[in-house]
Amino acid sequence: MTAAKIVLNVGGSGKHIPLPPQYEGWRHVLLDIDARSSPDIVHDARQLGSLPTAQYDAVYCSHNLEHYYPHDVPKVLAGFRHVLRGDGFVHILVPDIASVMRIVVEKNLDIAEVLYQSQTGPVTVRDVIYGYAPEIEQSGNDFYAHKTGFTRKSLAAELSVAGFRAVFVSAGDLEIRAIAFPTGPTPYATQLFGLPPYRAPG
Repeated sequence: MTAAKIVLNVGGSGKHIPLPPQYEGWRHVLLDIDARSSPDIVHDARQLGSLPTAQYDAVYCSHNLEHYYPHDVPKVLAGFRHVLRGDGFVHILVPDIASVMRIVVEKNLDIAEVLYQSQTGPVTVRDVIYGYAPEIEQSGNDFYAHKTGFTRKSLAAELSVAGFRAVFVSAGDLEIRAIAFPTGPTPYATQLFGLPPYRAPG
């Protein structure tokens, strides 16, 4: 019997938030800087290089990378690469600032106007740019504020600089999704995410 694959969920705010269906049956390891969410590992993602190398088949980071200052993003991505196994991948979700700005211009919205209705209430333009205000207020932790904005192009560039050779980026529903590999995608990962065919450069 083969061992279950392991996904490191970075900044997942607790295991009560389900992982995407692709990780069904995987062992879920939660890493968070805030011990209040009862993570498996209390650690700063900027210092992932201090953890043992090549431990995880995937690193899942949903709406956490934007909480770091731009100069810290390369450290976090380098840490993701450090803890990944050779055939592993990162799966990143961040707000799509380019789409937000396009809607703001098209609809002539003010920064305080409602962009969309979420399950937890109305989300304004300001909330997407700077972080979801009620979440920050309730947590009492300014870490939850957004400090970096991403577009498809900027996220792909950051991943390439961090040493991910195969990067797949898509956008939709005001969100950017990136799946990135240090070498290239395995057939398993290609099928898991429905990735297009990949040809290594050179």
